[in-house]
Amino acid sequence: MNGAPAPGGFTALVLAGARSPDDPLAREAGVAFKALAPVAGRPMLARVLDVLAASPAIGRIAVCAPPDTGIAAICTAANARVVPAAASPARSVAAALDALGEGAYPVLVATADHPLLTPDMVGFFLREAAASGGDVVVALAARGMIVRHHPDAVRTFLRFRDEAYSGCNLFALTGPRAAAAVRFWQRAEAERKRPWRLVRAFGLQPLALFALGRLTLDRAMAFASRRIGVTVRAVRMPFAEAAIDVDKPADRVLAERILAGRASDV
Repeated sequence: MNGAPAPGGFTALVLAGARSPDDPLAREAGVAFKALAPVAGRPMLARVLDVLAASPAIGRIAVCAPPDTGIAAICTAANARVVPAAASPARSVAAALDALGEGAYPVLVATADHPLLTPDMVGFFLREAAASGGDVVVALAARGMIVRHHPDAVRTFLRFRDEAYSGCNLFALTGPRAAAAVRFWQRAEAERKRPWRLVRAFGLQPLALFALGRLTLDRAMAFASRRIGVTVRAVRMPFAEAAIDVDKPADRVLAERILAGRASDV
């Protein structure tokens, strides 16, 4: 897939499953699932679906979620299909791709805990993903940009030689070849408590370079491409807020402050 994405060409798959039966954000908000936690008065899932519906490149939307009447009502209002969530994010994506069929590609994978997502972010990422030539494309934001705009945002960063980056919970699967990366992701999830098996999965050389601070982001993508057998690319997002999801009550406070600032700028 190369060039600008066709209008309505992407299927959006939103992950809205529950990683923990006692999620701190859901508990604090008094809801059954984190996706239903309100941010500035609206459930996070509803905010994400609104953005996807307003994004010209998105043609249809599916939500991977547990059975819940609240989630189902939000999806019905957004004309989004619900597919059952599995035991982990990778398994959920794999199951959803099977349910949607090869006609779903290209696919944008997003998450329900991203209430700061905007159509501009989605549009930028999908244009860059389509132009990248990648089978799998991941959105990242640079640490320097995030800290400059939101110094109180607590994020996890991967440090490369050129810069440290945080994930933005946006992934593009541009064609059926991307299924190989989803299978690799499933194996990596299964080995997350066995670090040396993960070392073996990715290879010693890239991990040694990473540990020494000598691995660049682009070289890491090249290593991943060779190991997985598909082309993996990264898109550097110019939006600091693309990396701010809402996992904890403190994240919700930050997101509401940012949304209030956006409203005052209108």
